[in-house]
Formats: sequence, structure tokens, C-alpha cells
Amino acid sequence: MHRAYLSLGSNIEPEAHLRAAIDELRARFGEIVVSPVYRSRAVGFDGPDFLNLAVAIDTDLDPVALDAWLHDLENRHGRRRDVPRYASRTLDVDIVLFDDLVVDGPGHLRIPRPELKEAFVLRPLSDIASGVRDPVTGRTLAELRDSMTDAPPMEIVDLGRQQP
Repeated sequence: MHRAYLSLGSNIEPEAHLRAAIDELRARFGEIVVSPVYRSRAVGFDGPDFLNLAVAIDTDLDPVALDAWLHDLENRHGRRRDVPRYASRTLDVDIVLFDDLVVDGPGHLRIPRPELKEAFVLRPLSDIASGVRDPVTGRTLAELRDSMTDAPPMEIVDLGRQQP
């Protein structure tokens, strides 16, 4: 089994899409660890605020197969791929860390995700895995989070149903 850390985000009906994604992750992978949910401004474009969270799963899939499964999850929730990279979305799910692997491809698959340096990914991830080390820098997620000097404000929000 492998341990994967995922970043989930949405700014189109985010409460509904994130709750549904968490439910599907539990159905496929069993017990998961879910971070608090954070509200943050859209990055790279003007749009509604995003809700972001992190999830830790144990999986028998390799990174490529897991990425394909997550791609299908996004598609089931209406993810459009015919729009600019920085645009509103129903659901965005990325593998941020996978065991201690460093992966560059195939396609868009990069582990660790470059967005690990962004507060909207790092903060929720460090909430559930503060002692996990970035395999590139060797620094813990808590160290990376604490070294952020220009992190935008983020507030914790409730998804409206049972805590994930």
C-alpha cells in the first residue's frame, strides 16, 4: 500500500462538489484523513473564492493509475478541460505527495505538485501531515508552512454537513 496526499479545490458549487468527492474517495479507498476546509481567493484569475482541503489516502494504485482515477472523478463532477488553466472549476483533485516519490510525467503528472508552495495547498496539507517531508527539499510540511512570509489570509469554513 502507498500513502498519497491529495489537494481538492472547487469554486463552482464547492460545498456540494467537495462533499461528493470526499464520499467517493471514502467509497474507493476506505478510511481517509480529511483536513479542515479553507476559503481562499482565486489564484491567477478573477473569480469566486475557492474552497480547498487536503486528504490522505492509502492506495494500492501506482501514481499514474491514481491520477487517472482522480481525473475520472473530476470528470464525473463536470470538470471542463476546454477552458484556460486558470479558471473556475467544479472540482480539482491533484496528487501532491505519493510516498517519497519524485515524478515528472507522463503528461501533467508531477509529484510533488508545484502548487505545494501555495498556501491553499500547503496549509490544509500541513494540518494533516505536518511531519511529512517534501522529498525534494527534505523539509517537513510544517517547516514549509511556517516559512511562508507572504501567505494570503485564509479562513476555515464548514462544508455544511457532517465534518468531513
